[in-house]
Amino acid sequence: MKKLALIFALICNQACADTVIGVSDGDTLTVLSKGHPVKVRLANIDAPEKKQPFGARSKQSLSDLCFGRDATLDSGKQDRYGRTVAVVHCGDVNANVAQVRKGMAWVYPQYNHDPSLPAIEAAARNSRVGLWSERDPLEPWLFRKERKARSSYLN
Repeated sequence: MKKLALIFALICNQACADTVIGVSDGDTLTVLSKGHPVKVRLANIDAPEKKQPFGARSKQSLSDLCFGRDATLDSGKQDRYGRTVAVVHCGDVNANVAQVRKGMAWVYPQYNHDPSLPAIEAAARNSRVGLWSERDPLEPWLFRKERKARSSYLN
């Protein structure tokens, strides 16, 4: 029996259902896990920043998919900000894939480990859905880089 409990605990550490209690933006949410809030960054994708076009819509999209629902996190890694980086399933929906499919996030090339995502992004781009309806959407990593450069120039 102890072996079974240990196996379950190890599996559960990798993928267990938690409840989504907050959405910060289009690629970050908070789950309640074992009574504690845990900040989660969706793996493989990068959503528009709040001050970018589609930033608010991307956040709303993730909220519509996940807020108040049970979520399963397939992960274990943490990023440099202490967030858990995960593929998040809200119900039976892979939120990471859904955000890209709906044109609410880019595939994050520097950190992508899902070989199916570039084709999903290309289909969204070709259909001009979400942020792809914009003439020349700026990738969030370039937006952050520009903002940082502007900030250091002003200081």
